[in-house]
Amino acid sequence: MKYRKTNMKYRNARVGLLLTFFYFSFLFAFAAASGLPDGFVYLEDIIPDVVLDMRYCSEDNFIGRPIDGYQRPCCIISKEAAGALKSVQDELKRFSFGLKVYDAYRPQRAVDHFVRWANNLQDTKMKAVYYPDVEKRNLFSDGYIAKKSGHSRGSTVDLTIVYFDENGEAHELDMGTGFDFFSPRSWPSDPTMKPEQRASRMLLQSVMEKHGFRRYEKEWWHFTLVNEPYPDTYFNFEVR
Repeated sequence: MKYRKTNMKYRNARVGLLLTFFYFSFLFAFAAASGLPDGFVYLEDIIPDVVLDMRYCSEDNFIGRPIDGYQRPCCIISKEAAGALKSVQDELKRFSFGLKVYDAYRPQRAVDHFVRWANNLQDTKMKAVYYPDVEKRNLFSDGYIAKKSGHSRGSTVDLTIVYFDENGEAHELDMGTGFDFFSPRSWPSDPTMKPEQRASRMLLQSVMEKHGFRRYEKEWWHFTLVNEPYPDTYFNFEVR
């Protein structure tokens, strides 16, 4: 009887080791398949009910065509920023609101694409929609385009707030301008906005700052995690 119990004990130990081996093998295989570096996640995995509108993977952006480095309309972000956004989402859900994300991690090759486009003053295909108030030659000096972006560090996000109707359809709060609208009207503190638009911007700013983000003074949609994990690293892996 003692021998049988001992044999069963070793057999259970072997089974446990095999299960552990297969579990970690699965995790490693999943990480390899996702292609994400350590410290990054897909936001949809952390916030399954987040609304995504990944403009740079489409023609609906200020350039008018898909941007280099965006292979799939998914949202990649650092684990720390994703956790903070989860807290934002949880708070907004109490009032039947939620987050809609336009962009988060941005490869350096996408930033380089923006710079090449900005230097081509003849390409004004999307001017009437995205920058009617700004001359293209001034996009660098006015702070709308830069050779380096906090997005490439993985903890900056462009987003807005949505509410849901009785059919579950998401509708953006009125922020006064759309995403990536290059104009002083997009500054968070712009005084020309209607009261309800200023209130919507203040709601977004307040809930984001409460959960560890800071705003950008020229874009109401742009926030960076204060304690970002990679403050000096600009990544260049593709969004896919």
